[in-house]
Amino acid sequence: MKTECSPKIRRNPTAKRGRRINDRAQQPQTQLVHLAESTTTYLDFSALGSRQVLASFDGGYISSDGGSLLLRRIEELIGIIRQFAACFTDHRNPQLIEHTLEHLIAQRIYALALGYEDLNDHDDLRLDPLLATVVGKKDPTGQDRLRGRDKGKALAGKSTLNRLELTPVGADKDSRYKKIICSTRAVDDLFVELLLQAYSVPPERIVLDLDATNDPIHGDQLGRFFHGHYQEYCFLPLYIFCDDHLLCARLRPADVDASAGALKQLQRIIARIRQVWPNVKILVRGDSGFCREPIMAWCEGNSVDYVFGLAQNPRLLRMIIAESEEARRQYDATKQPARVFADLRYQTLDSWSCQRRVVAKAEHLEKGANPRFVVTSLSREEHPAQALYEVTYCGRGEMENRIKEQQLHLFADRTSAETMRANQIRLYFSSVAYTLLEALRRLGLTGTTMAQAQCQTIRLRLLKIGALVQVTVRKVWIRLASSCPSADVFRQAFVNLNHLQPVVLRC
Repeated sequence: MKTECSPKIRRNPTAKRGRRINDRAQQPQTQLVHLAESTTTYLDFSALGSRQVLASFDGGYISSDGGSLLLRRIEELIGIIRQFAACFTDHRNPQLIEHTLEHLIAQRIYALALGYEDLNDHDDLRLDPLLATVVGKKDPTGQDRLRGRDKGKALAGKSTLNRLELTPVGADKDSRYKKIICSTRAVDDLFVELLLQAYSVPPERIVLDLDATNDPIHGDQLGRFFHGHYQEYCFLPLYIFCDDHLLCARLRPADVDASAGALKQLQRIIARIRQVWPNVKILVRGDSGFCREPIMAWCEGNSVDYVFGLAQNPRLLRMIIAESEEARRQYDATKQPARVFADLRYQTLDSWSCQRRVVAKAEHLEKGANPRFVVTSLSREEHPAQALYEVTYCGRGEMENRIKEQQLHLFADRTSAETMRANQIRLYFSSVAYTLLEALRRLGLTGTTMAQAQCQTIRLRLLKIGALVQVTVRKVWIRLASSCPSADVFRQAFVNLNHLQPVVLRC
């Protein structure tokens, strides 16, 4: 009776494995081998004891993004991508297309959330049945496609997706290739709507944080200017956040003041918030780049509080000579950083329309004096100087972390298109991807060890899970890696999301 044996391996006769280099270290060689009577090419890695270690790309439908199912569940609950897609107008003939507008936008945003920053990645991702499942494709394997060249490709390629960004404003149904137009005003309004939808009960008070940051560019894009502070060619996008909620992401050239356009955006955002939450108290917060008379005067005239950094000048420094000397004496006595605060009334010589409250921090460090100033509309009785500076003003540092998540983790700096409009739309895609991950963190990860995790950590530990995908006539089986260290967090996030009701959208 014959018994089955493992197939014999044909080795490359010229291969040398385990050869000593300089008689000091042993460097294993990776070789290509073939199983007998098989055309599959295997990579022959260094042996594990008596066992050979062979690898090949023939495992079937295996995805590295098993956790993307949680993103699909978030989208079902909130409809972020669905609402974003409604900001586009699709002039294509529906009888002649294979990918709907919502599917194209979902594919782009899910890919950004999963770490695929380049459109070129989609020529491979279009073969991924798990991503197709998350996007909502009824045939995630693409085997039912009519065109032979696209058979087995359920999703769109890079050229199709690129049209979302490059379509000019005046495109219509008679345009040759690019027929999907984005309404930038509608997208701007959407971010405010998502904030309003996030609260079942209006909050008593909200803080709107403003900041500008550099977006380095390395080509000849429209709007390219050299910024003296950052010492590079860049864009200067404006961001507005409310806690972790993104409210505004506007791309600007670098030859403008940090506050350019900020008042217009504040007026639009606050007007919409007060339509829904008429009694909410609003505080606007920013660094000295936003300490401008038009912004402060508008806030004072519209019952909006503010606290802004104020650039130091000789007059301000003379007003805190006593506090600075006291801070120096405390430092000399203890050799520890010392702070002394002062409450001032101050008005510039010609740029301010009235006298305002200024809080000064006279600080002395090992390197010397470090004075800082902020101007505010908040009262002295309810907001003492030290608490106003250390808690209220310095709390804006959290916003900078959110901007870093956008720039570093969700590729908001991939603004390499030729026109400002195309780059603005790219920034929108990044912003919506951030909003999706922020919703997962806020709703799905509450009560878990990842409740405060940054987007990159969520991606690496919760979304990047190996999964075997099997598609049958009636089911899509997704078998996640048994050794996943974040399995308990994944299960808890699933339970948290299943206890939520879908958001009822306003008409």
